[in-house]
Amino acid sequence: MPAEGVRTLLVTGGGGAGRTAVAAATAAAAARGGTRTLLLTGDRTAAAALDGTVPDLAVRRTDPGGAFQDALLDLQSRGGTLLALLGAAPLDPEELTPLPGAEALALLRAVRAAQGAGWGLVVVDLPPVREAVTLLALPGQLRRYLARLLPADRQAARALRPVLAQLAGVPMPAEWAYDAAARADRELAAVQAVIDAPGTSVTVVVEPSGHGAEALRTARTGLALHGLGPASVAVNRLLPASAADPFTAALATAQHDRLKDFAEACAADGTPLHELPHLGREAELPEGALALASPIDIRPYKAALDGTGEPWSVLDRLAEDGYLEWALPLPGAGKDGLDLVRRGDELVVDAEGFRRIMPLPSALRRCTVQGAALRDGVLRVRFTPDPGLWPR
Repeated sequence: MPAEGVRTLLVTGGGGAGRTAVAAATAAAAARGGTRTLLLTGDRTAAAALDGTVPDLAVRRTDPGGAFQDALLDLQSRGGTLLALLGAAPLDPEELTPLPGAEALALLRAVRAAQGAGWGLVVVDLPPVREAVTLLALPGQLRRYLARLLPADRQAARALRPVLAQLAGVPMPAEWAYDAAARADRELAAVQAVIDAPGTSVTVVVEPSGHGAEALRTARTGLALHGLGPASVAVNRLLPASAADPFTAALATAQHDRLKDFAEACAADGTPLHELPHLGREAELPEGALALASPIDIRPYKAALDGTGEPWSVLDRLAEDGYLEWALPLPGAGKDGLDLVRRGDELVVDAEGFRRIMPLPSALRRCTVQGAALRDGVLRVRFTPDPGLWPR
């Protein structure tokens, strides 16, 4: 579980929108205010330039190579018996290089390790929006895979293992596999607890442009699908509205017109909007980050959750209309990027390139799907009782 009183701010946004600078500015502002703050970033330049510049601020660069090496060597040591049976030669630390996805896992492990270390605030410099949403969904997805591949109820495997070992003449690795899965599940559950904690929030950084609008829409939909949402939106690199130069004035007018669209979207979500000025130069760290410093709301925001801790809700309309309505808020989603499939006792929802598989509550498992619609940013699915399954 996350340490009590620790706040975690996850900063994502559009590619090239200045996520790292905003994360650094927010961390520096919090540290100057007396909060013991940790900034986690994969940016080598930011880590080297900022560390030690502000009292009460520490900067750590995530190390995908080291995290990958430690995890693989640990797995190799625990599975030594199996590897020996297969005749496999163990890998040496010197020949290990991180595989795709190692950076995401390293960042998750660093976020988990920062809990309970005495920090008042942990600011996490996440990758761009699409990668960030995938990253935040990863612990839950991996836990689901583990539960399907190695279910917790393994009494049959325990009973059969001695028999299989005698028949094969070699020790069976089943218990090792289940123990490894249990350890992985505990670690993933701890990371998930940090993401879901009341003190965790998300800031989305965008530029006032068409690319920024797409990034914000993607963030709103992708985060909502997983029961999250932005606690604040930072519009970065805004030109002054009163620019005298004709070229700059035209660009500033276009930016402020786009800003109105952002303000409408944030108002619909109840999300604060922060306007960060263009500094007139590249926001080099640390000077640029410190000049950019602006109070970013570090308050939790979660989509409205029902009693199960899920982002969807169920409305009983049996008496009036003869159906139950399953509703999932998906702000910013469009019908073209939306797909819905029932798979047994689960619903598979695809929205804007993101997918989530959600278990149905027991009442809906005894119903059939009659239709679905996306209205006012909410996906609504109608279920009618199946006479053969519905209790009389």
